[in-house]
Amino acid sequence: MSQPQQSLPRVLGPWLGAAIVVGTVIGSGVFKKARNVSENVPEFGLAISVWVLGGLLALLGALALAEVAVLYPRAGGNYVFLREGYGRMAGFLWGWVEFWIIRSASIAALATMFTESFHDILKDTLAPASPDVEVLAFWPRQLLTGLVIAVLAAVNARGTRLGAGVQLVITLVKVGSLLFIIVLPFVVLAAVSEPQYPPKVDYFSPTWPASLGGVNLGLYGAALVGVLWAYHGWMNIGAMAGEVKNPQRNIPLSLLGGIALLIALYCGANLAYYLVIPRDQMKELKDTTVATEFCFRLLGPIGGLIASAIVMTSVFGALNGNLLAGPRVLFAMGHDGLAPRKLQELHPRFATPMIATFVLAAWSCVLVFVVGALTQPEYRLPVIPLGFTDLDLNLPKGKAPFDVVTDFAMFGAVAFETLAVASIFVFRWRIPPTPENRPYRCWGYPVVPAIYILIMAAVFANMFVTEEQRSEAQIGLGFIGIGVVVYLIRFRGGRRL
Repeated sequence: MSQPQQSLPRVLGPWLGAAIVVGTVIGSGVFKKARNVSENVPEFGLAISVWVLGGLLALLGALALAEVAVLYPRAGGNYVFLREGYGRMAGFLWGWVEFWIIRSASIAALATMFTESFHDILKDTLAPASPDVEVLAFWPRQLLTGLVIAVLAAVNARGTRLGAGVQLVITLVKVGSLLFIIVLPFVVLAAVSEPQYPPKVDYFSPTWPASLGGVNLGLYGAALVGVLWAYHGWMNIGAMAGEVKNPQRNIPLSLLGGIALLIALYCGANLAYYLVIPRDQMKELKDTTVATEFCFRLLGPIGGLIASAIVMTSVFGALNGNLLAGPRVLFAMGHDGLAPRKLQELHPRFATPMIATFVLAAWSCVLVFVVGALTQPEYRLPVIPLGFTDLDLNLPKGKAPFDVVTDFAMFGAVAFETLAVASIFVFRWRIPPTPENRPYRCWGYPVVPAIYILIMAAVFANMFVTEEQRSEAQIGLGFIGIGVVVYLIRFRGGRRL
């Protein structure tokens, strides 16, 4: 028999809910991924359109997912939606990929970015005249990255309200930081007698391609994947739904209001970047973030320090949000017997899934070291010939660990999160909406969720077409296949852990 599920206390109001949405999403992407966009999309207008499209996709998905979350306001989010919509195997596969790749890779990427920003501050402070000098070697930086994950895991294990309170404070700082970036070129323009910024209009040239036929859809899709990383995390409120007060009202408010704010901030920040850094120079920024170069050009060395501090604070908040929301999936799976039972246990005093939190943090730390090793030339693995193709299990040579783990995270996220949004069609058919069971209904149904699903399906297919992402997609698909085998062997016939 199923054991009664321990209750997570409902302590999150609309402001804390919105802080989870906004604070988890604003991490490293808005400061770093502008380079990836400029590398793939040469026209300024198309580059901004990628950021707008990424935000609109998140908004379309949120309009649909909010209805599903209102119907099932329980801990676990997408795990619950997929399990209820498509069956236990679908729920298990989400939890499998979310734990091994999506959530843990996101945590590893954010923590890596935090450490890199901290290292930039150390270099600018201790060795400003030698920008190529490493103050901390590669492996000490990896150790520091793991330590950051461990400390934040301990904070979130200490209490949901504490973790969410930290999230709210950091979110306010992050929103203020993006507003600072947006207005900085105009403040400099007003303060100097011979201003350079905003520059001549040819910084935005070419604005649009000569014709629609000149748009490379494969490269546009690759740029969109990077932007989707910058918007990724808006679904985290679903995982926390079991702890939201009055979820029928507060979940839609948190989701829709938070994403609308994100679109405005992201587009404003990218417009500011292009006011200062020409596209041809932006795409060459491989050793620093776009935000750091932006602030350095406007404010000099102190600007670089400010930018590094902004990025550190931002990724710290996103990292905290992931360590707050992620363990709820393991908690729900533990209750259902699709993961070890220990994961459903709550701390007797703090009422948090402490064991699940530290398990997720531990695997994320392992990823930090494994991905770090596999991006080093001395650890290359052999290529496996399969007859019809060669399977290269190596991570791209010379590719930054941050970019590798974000590509892994986005592969699994695009696949399963799109299925979660699509579950609205299943529930509309299975449970006809009434004012009692659907106090919130998706605006524009069925067109809105259908548009989201079609575009995300195209993005998913493009991951196998684009050479830069093919290795990550192949390995990610292999992980899903292993999950299918594990489920069929271990759980088919109702057996439980």
